[in-house]
This record gives sequence, structure tokens and C-alpha cells, in this order.
Amino acid sequence: MTRILTYGTFDLLHWGHIRLLERAKSLGDELIVGLSTDEFNAIKHKESYHSYEHRKYILEAIRYVDQVIPESDWSQKIEDVQKYDIDIFVMGDDWAGKFDFLKSYCEVIYLPRTSGISTTQIKTDLENN
Repeated sequence: MTRILTYGTFDLLHWGHIRLLERAKSLGDELIVGLSTDEFNAIKHKESYHSYEHRKYILEAIRYVDQVIPESDWSQKIEDVQKYDIDIFVMGDDWAGKFDFLKSYCEVIYLPRTSGISTTQIKTDLENN
């Protein structure tokens, strides 16, 4: 069984998120999503529209996602890779190179982001309306 791990905030879920999760899942048998907690978002100076519990509920309903785990700090990735016996770590290519330190534990793949959509763009559009 090939296990995939990705991380994110997944707030204001859109088709770009779904496409990323679909492509990540296609690389293996089980997709685990590390979802940023509200407390971790505060440390990152990010504010989500939806609470952690609601974002987790939404992610768990997506057919590509097999398990959602909390992401509570930057340093937990190696531990999660080992704990969940991860074969492939996947992130969007805007993070290219940032997680190469995991290559000694698993394969690291950076997937292209879906063009034309982003949570930042949605928030900007909503503010301008």
C-alpha cells in the first residue's frame, strides 16, 4: 500500500483544492491530509473563515481523502511521515524545495497549482465586492 501525505489550511474550499487532492490520491492508495489547526494558523498569522472542525468535516467528505490529521506546528512533518508510514509527501509547487529535507524519509513531489483559482484570490474578490 502506498501512502500519501499533504498539508494545508483548506479554507474556502474550491475546485483547485479538489484537483490537488485528486492528483495526490492518484499517486497511491491512501491520502492523509495534515490540516492546519486554528492555533497553528494564528502562529502563521493566518485567519481561516471556517474553524478547524468545519474544515476537517468538509475534507473528510471528499472521496480522495482517507484521513485528516491535525497540523499544529512546522516541525511535525518528519514525525508524521514516520508515524503514518508515508511513501510520498505531496505539496503544491509554490512550496518547491521547502520540504526536500523529507527526501531521506520518503519521496517528495511538488504538484503544479491549478491556474486561475486560489483562496487568496477568492478573499480579494470578496473584499472588492
